[in-house]
Amino acid sequence: MFRKIALVASSAPAAIEAEAELRPLYDFVDIGEAELLIALGGDGFLLHMLHQLLDQRRSLPVFGMNRGTIGFLMNEFRVEGLLDRLAAARPYLVHPLSGDIMTVSGERHILPAINEISLLRETRQAAKLEVMINERTMLEELACDGVLVSTPAGSTAYNLSANGPILPLDSAMLALTPISPFRPRRWRGALVPESTSIRFNVREAAKRPVSAVADQREIRDVKTVLVTTDRSRPLTLLFDPDQGLDERIAMEQFIV
Repeated sequence: MFRKIALVASSAPAAIEAEAELRPLYDFVDIGEAELLIALGGDGFLLHMLHQLLDQRRSLPVFGMNRGTIGFLMNEFRVEGLLDRLAAARPYLVHPLSGDIMTVSGERHILPAINEISLLRETRQAAKLEVMINERTMLEELACDGVLVSTPAGSTAYNLSANGPILPLDSAMLALTPISPFRPRRWRGALVPESTSIRFNVREAAKRPVSAVADQREIRDVKTVLVTTDRSRPLTLLFDPDQGLDERIAMEQFIV
């Protein structure tokens, strides 16, 4: 049983109201002392808090309760029985992606991503990308609006909207999904082991500028992006036993 629990809430009115309900009922601590974090909000807020933990290089289990819109990564919000729910919660390890990004001007950025890393065209000009798998060129030129690499946890988000596959949580795979591909016309993406390194080289970068987005963080005018899985910094999400993330991902495949 966790003894030191921190509570954080997004700025949404529903999250603020939920925080006001919970604080008088439980003895919460500051996040710096916590052994477990409860996050009130939506999926975007949960991702924000997970990125904060990554930036601080902290390993802290997170139990999200939905006070946002979709709440795919969240549990149902209930005030009663919170400590019992935490004791019974099922943990899921999520391994983030790491994007090693080099810009046209020579700046280097290394950004983590929990859902996906996307490359997106910045202007009306289509992006032209060389796609390399484990340093071997697989597509000399992909003309498209963009392309993304998704984790299993993120496969039901932007990846699914781009007609990418849904990945079981324990699949140890990554989805490589094009966004509005023009050439080659018949290429619809690929599944690769999570140990794979995926490199994108931007062709005609000055004429056809491309940005790289790691979840909510964007770097513009990129030249190369190397995507790998960072297994050194796992994140732990907690779910009620009857609301596991693996079950939700599986059920998404049958929603019509």
